[in-house]
Amino acid sequence: MDVVASEWNGFRRLDFKFEGRDCILICPEKACDGNKWLYKTEYFDAFPATEIEMLKKGYHLAHMKNTTRMCPENDTDMRPMFCEFLTKKFGLNTKCALVGMSCGGMQAVYFAAKYPQYVAAIYLDAPVMNYLSWPFALGVGQDDSSKEFTDNMGLTLAQMINFRNHPIDQKQKLLEANIPIMLVSGDSDTVVPFCENGQLLYDYFKANNGKIELILKPGGDHHPHGLTDNSPIIEFIQKYY
Repeated sequence: MDVVASEWNGFRRLDFKFEGRDCILICPEKACDGNKWLYKTEYFDAFPATEIEMLKKGYHLAHMKNTTRMCPENDTDMRPMFCEFLTKKFGLNTKCALVGMSCGGMQAVYFAAKYPQYVAAIYLDAPVMNYLSWPFALGVGQDDSSKEFTDNMGLTLAQMINFRNHPIDQKQKLLEANIPIMLVSGDSDTVVPFCENGQLLYDYFKANNGKIELILKPGGDHHPHGLTDNSPIIEFIQKYY
């Protein structure tokens, strides 16, 4: 396996291929006990403040390129193989903490629901939970990315009306897996509205005694992801992983 070493935000970066996909592993200066790691499911370089702080605490950070951000099943099914490869090749923990921002949120949800044995905790930030809200913008959201979705997933709006496999439809599996979730969203998100997405997950978990924590940013839009002070996110991850 060819590995290219470089630097990312002051940390050692390793680029390599796995099953033909571009992959990244960022290494802490000193690994924490258990060789714990974060798996950022999409937008690797976007809003990395939380991940950088976790690297300082000894967590690794990994990413595998997806075929599309819309989360086809083949991307979900590749993730457990990637996790096992990182454990075998680099000695990382058999479980990870997922970091899912926006589309990365739905990717994290699908993966954790189908393969919970690989997931210790989830940090979701303005996650897509309802395809009719985004990318189809049938509610209060203003970003219509339906053409991209249809081009990549082969599903039209007419087909989506009766679709029953949205990210939010994974909520029972997530609850049964007892995976703790940190949810961060802006209450004024115009792209992935909280009321049509994250709130559905939060309300379900609260009604069923699930492990979920919510930080709702007053006046917050879709960007920036994260918090001015990311300590609550970092403490949440450390608490459960």
